[in-house]
Amino acid sequence: MAAVTLKDVAEHAGVSIKTVSNVVRGAPRVSDATRTRVLRAVHELGYRPNASARQLRTGRSGLIGLAVPDLATPYFAELAHHVRVEAAALGLTVLIEETLGDATEELRLATGVGASLLDGVILSPLRASLDELAHVADRFPLVLLGERNYERDRVVADHVLIDNVAAAREVTAHLAGLGRTRIAAIGVDQHASATSRQRLEGFQLALHEAGLTFDPRLAPTIREFDRRNGLQAMRTLVSLPPESRPDAVFCFSDMLAVGAQHALYEAGLRTPDDVAVAGIDGSEEGLYSTPPLTSLVPDMSAIASMAVKCLAARITSDEPLPFEVYVAPHWLRVRESTDGVRRPLSA
Repeated sequence: MAAVTLKDVAEHAGVSIKTVSNVVRGAPRVSDATRTRVLRAVHELGYRPNASARQLRTGRSGLIGLAVPDLATPYFAELAHHVRVEAAALGLTVLIEETLGDATEELRLATGVGASLLDGVILSPLRASLDELAHVADRFPLVLLGERNYERDRVVADHVLIDNVAAAREVTAHLAGLGRTRIAAIGVDQHASATSRQRLEGFQLALHEAGLTFDPRLAPTIREFDRRNGLQAMRTLVSLPPESRPDAVFCFSDMLAVGAQHALYEAGLRTPDDVAVAGIDGSEEGLYSTPPLTSLVPDMSAIASMAVKCLAARITSDEPLPFEVYVAPHWLRVRESTDGVRRPLSA
């Protein structure tokens, strides 16, 4: 039996071949009604895109990979959405994988999981060594997301990030500006990750600028940037003698902050009256927490756009391109968890 073609699907759905191609690639410029009609035809005819045929014609499959530590994390789930949208606009399809922060898995996925299929990979690494990733980037299109765990003048792969030191400094300065004097930090991790180190650096800078002293007791060590670790760290902080407890806490992720807010609720403490809480991520989870969470918001759309366009340029270039570092913007969104002001949910 002959394979079903784009032309077959187009005739069955009563649309052009180009429209079918747009739907199959996930391009956004298709109406919902047309998309539904085409997908119904795809299902009824049993059409399957032939990546191998495309690769034979162009030398490329049109497939890229996105590898992130944890798809259950709201930040990475939202990032994956933005990457898919940006890729579809360029006619690319995204295969999404999670590494669970395992160095071996990060390196395996960085190489394209059989690079004969994938044209390139966007990777958010946690544990893989820089030298090994640099070796991959020299021979395969690779874009890294997240913090640079190396010297500023050493660029060994394309990298998209936010300025974590500046971001943490801004959040902490906001808390100090509210008159809070015992500001805790939740996010100093046992792995000494670049994210943790840079956000701690920004935190300490802001404390110094506000004339406040860093107290190691107010920076309990965590294992992961998740709700459970936020809960446990905040329980540790509220167990301190009353005169030593924090009156504000900067959490290095929104999930840590949500866990911390629950620990404050357990202890009968009010947010922000007793303890102001702020995070980083700008996730919807923080928007719907009680009270809504003040958060430093990375421009997720810009991060995805920079990463996808950078990878596409490297894939299509016939000449070696210099590695670049791209810094995405961010902004502070103040909500009730720090200033006590109730706002409509849409704000």
